[in-house]
Amino acid sequence: MIPRYSRPEMVAVWAPEAKFRIWFEIEAHAMDAQARLGVVPKAAAEAVWERGKFEVDRIEAIEAEVKHDVIAFLTNLAEHVGEEARFIHQGMTSSDVLDTCFAVQLARAADLLMADIEGLLAALKKRAFEHRDTLCIGRSHGIHAEPTTFGLKLAGFYAEFERQLKRLKAARDEVATCAISGSVGTFAHIDPEVEAHVAERLGLKVEPVSSQVIPRDRHAVFFATLGIIASSVERLALEIRHLQRTEVREVEEVFSAGQKGSSSMPHKRNPVLSENLTGLARIVRGYVIPAMENVALWHERDISHSSVERIIGPDATVTLDFALARLTGLIENLVVYPQAMQANLDQLGGLINSQRVLLALTQAGLSREEAYDLVQKHAMSVWQDGGQLLDRLKADAAVTAVLPADALEALFDLAYHTKHVGTIFARVFGQS
Repeated sequence: MIPRYSRPEMVAVWAPEAKFRIWFEIEAHAMDAQARLGVVPKAAAEAVWERGKFEVDRIEAIEAEVKHDVIAFLTNLAEHVGEEARFIHQGMTSSDVLDTCFAVQLARAADLLMADIEGLLAALKKRAFEHRDTLCIGRSHGIHAEPTTFGLKLAGFYAEFERQLKRLKAARDEVATCAISGSVGTFAHIDPEVEAHVAERLGLKVEPVSSQVIPRDRHAVFFATLGIIASSVERLALEIRHLQRTEVREVEEVFSAGQKGSSSMPHKRNPVLSENLTGLARIVRGYVIPAMENVALWHERDISHSSVERIIGPDATVTLDFALARLTGLIENLVVYPQAMQANLDQLGGLINSQRVLLALTQAGLSREEAYDLVQKHAMSVWQDGGQLLDRLKADAAVTAVLPADALEALFDLAYHTKHVGTIFARVFGQS
């Protein structure tokens, strides 16, 4: 991923130095297990740990000649280890190193992403409680529906990202497996105990059947999970974009001192962060299909998945890491305008109370059809000509015959719509 959308800690997971270090640890731990089994001399295993080194530039130079990255790495490693290097990689194949390394990198990336989501959850929780009772209009189809609170909006996103955290934990567990099974995965030239030892040292599980490569359905689940998380990022970003529109202006991304919104229009304050998040979410989701297409490989293995994973592994995790961090900062610094929210609640002359009036009329004895027609008639008049729904209802003898003026007025108390906010918050955040 380009530096503009990258953070150093996640980039480091995919750096050549980190990758070759994992390769080294796989080979060295395998040597320890081989020595314990009596397959290689103990002194050879010790020599790998004591003298084993590698240089990225040297590996790349060797690879340019041999056209094989694992052989290039082993050649460079042998240059440091010396004569005992002939015991390295005994009974192993390249996929044992590559797939196990990829599992380690994906697990480490997942750990960073889980920390990102936990940070976002903390920000959402704080702002949700801050605006637990801040009234705003709820919208369906983009049209005013009934009152809600801004805190409830944020509580909904909190619950969603809490689900995403659980999904990511499960996806990490799914993908964190080790394969040290040799050519076509039969363990013909290496004892399964070696695989178990390496897995334990690297914090992985043993892959039950690796067929020379770890089955790619595991990776498909992982990248699909990243795509789903990205969709939640976009959903929250889209909400902010809509609420920042000039005609709405209920919230706004923080606009820092010296920031410029447009090269041509000095007045502009654009939702650039949430628009950026929408674009980044598209990138992450774009990697889901290639991961799924990697599942179907020829027989025990082919290399068609390799080029895909060298791109989507770093890019998807680096991009999502950046997006989650940006979203967290956006929420932490989001400017909220309660007065604008109240103005929007008042915009339609009380039409947002139409359902409550409808229900009250049915409770008072009218059929639902009669009540609906009465309320809709006055609602459409207010919609087209302005005025207040309450005034029109009070002036209609068919309405006041069953609901007196004071009863009608009580139906327009917006607090009615927030009476169960505490119950919902307790469901989401637990009792406090």
